[in-house]
Amino acid sequence: MAVKGLKVAYIGGGSRSWAHKLMSDLVLCPDIAGSVSLYDIDFAGAKLNAQFGNWMNTLPGAKSRWDYSVAKNLRDALKGADFVVSSITPGGLEMMEQDLNIPKKYGIIHTVGDTVGPAGLMRSMRSVKIHKEFAHEIAKTCPKAWVINYTNPMTVCTRTFTAVEPKLKVFGCCHEVFCSQEFFAKIVSETLKVPLPDRRDIKVDITGVNHFTFITKATWKNHDVLALLKKYIKTKKMARKYTKKEMLKEKDYFANNYQLAIELMNIYGYWGSAGDRHLCEFVPGILKSKENMYRWGIINTPIEYRKAVFATKPALFKKQLSGKEEFKLEKTGEEGVDLILALLGIKPLITNVNYRNNGQIENLPKEAVVETNAHFSKDSIKTIKAGKVPESLYPLISRHCLNQELIIKSVLTKDKNLGLQSFINDPQCTGTLDETKEMYERMLKATRVF
Repeated sequence: MAVKGLKVAYIGGGSRSWAHKLMSDLVLCPDIAGSVSLYDIDFAGAKLNAQFGNWMNTLPGAKSRWDYSVAKNLRDALKGADFVVSSITPGGLEMMEQDLNIPKKYGIIHTVGDTVGPAGLMRSMRSVKIHKEFAHEIAKTCPKAWVINYTNPMTVCTRTFTAVEPKLKVFGCCHEVFCSQEFFAKIVSETLKVPLPDRRDIKVDITGVNHFTFITKATWKNHDVLALLKKYIKTKKMARKYTKKEMLKEKDYFANNYQLAIELMNIYGYWGSAGDRHLCEFVPGILKSKENMYRWGIINTPIEYRKAVFATKPALFKKQLSGKEEFKLEKTGEEGVDLILALLGIKPLITNVNYRNNGQIENLPKEAVVETNAHFSKDSIKTIKAGKVPESLYPLISRHCLNQELIIKSVLTKDKNLGLQSFINDPQCTGTLDETKEMYERMLKATRVF
């Protein structure tokens, strides 16, 4: 029987991407129906998204109805919410541009710049300040709601909610493991000459922090998929060096050529699941120069590209609404709606999640947000024990886990020096101490955290 009358509050309701994905998956799910209240400082963007969401109800294939409206303030959006979705760009693309451009002057390259490296750390500092206010308002207005975070830096944003309001029910969603499962499924199909398995049939054990999560075991039925993977990589001669010319020719900013993941598996024995454009920001030595970045088959995503996409999406949405541009209603492959169903007790699910550490990773700090598998069921998330981070990976992973905790403490206690410590600890800050201090101060001034 369908559950009707649910309310979802969407923080970042003017989203150019994630909101539309959630809208599609909601209207294609016959098990739930209700309303979505969109809140965004970009009121016009939220208004257009509300129009788009209501229009989806009329499309062929729609299986449920969701009524979209725009809230003038956060409190109104949160009133009566059963679920809260957070999907924002902390500080906007203008701030992100500063995050990327200032480190460039010190020879520091970012491929993404949303999680670690000086750009990711400064974005983290802004995020703590913003999410602190979100947390207080949710605790006042809808304290029993489940909070689903999509915002990067995933770990810092998810952790800030519970650092500020420990009783909130918060978890973070990321599709990084899905992509590895899909890649593994293709290898299983090709190697074992079987039909392509569904990615969820590839069972994986995972450990780490978001965007630096490792698959320590993978199976399909009784087959060791990591063993198949190693053989496949060797047989196909996947490991190679890329050139600047071929990387710039394609300009596929989201391509994953698996070169760093392969190298990390050769060294450590485990598969980095986030894709090379994220992995390379967590380890030393890859982003020493653009030439070295290209050698690994990686290309950075320019801020100009992000700004162009952001600026042109509303025109695309309007064309789709008017019928001048095709829009296909289909499932996105994201799990937000599946997790809502599980938490309502409709369809329990085991999947990866970013969640406070209550012992699922034994040798990382308690309460820090880590990424492992968990069992979702009626109003419950039960994390699945991953044991200890492997000894060989521990120095890499723990460094970032502790650093993210340090960033949160820095902002919440208004201790600027702790933020500086996190910069000094980051593997991308390879300049002199004086240069790192100067860069930090310049970035602080540009982003106005304190």
